[in-house]
Amino acid sequence: MSEVSLVVNGRRVSGVVEDRTLLVQFLREHLGLTGTHVGCDTSQCGACVVHVDGMAVKSCTMLAVQASGSTVVTIEGLADGADLHPVQAAFREHHGLQCGFCTPGMIMAAVDIINRHPDDLDEATVRTELEGNICRCTGYHNIVKAVLAASKAMAQNRGNTAKANEAA
Repeated sequence: MSEVSLVVNGRRVSGVVEDRTLLVQFLREHLGLTGTHVGCDTSQCGACVVHVDGMAVKSCTMLAVQASGSTVVTIEGLADGADLHPVQAAFREHHGLQCGFCTPGMIMAAVDIINRHPDDLDEATVRTELEGNICRCTGYHNIVKAVLAASKAMAQNRGNTAKANEAA
């Protein structure tokens, strides 16, 4: 047994877990954050993607003890209260989901993609980057549209913030 301590969605949490406990299990079973889904348990589907220290990670491939000391953001931590994150809003607006099972991991992966490609994101890049996330319902077309729309919205927000800072 090991003690883990980390910051999850802005809140410091800790717990004692078996050494073999996966991060996804810790999030779901110990913290009750069930938005992170377990799909395949083999890192093939991407339903379990979370951000660990700012990077997208398939939480079914990381032990909770490996995440100790880290900052983790799950799908529950993206929105700002009632205000959806731009990627969440774009998925809703562009119908980037059907059954919803892959959606949390898809959204978390999309945020990471946009953060790593803030100015030069195109359809081919989105499709290539999402290869590690499986959706059996949508055919990806609307998911790609949603990611590109969110990228534009986030770029516009960055531009508005920069202009506001210059004016201040």
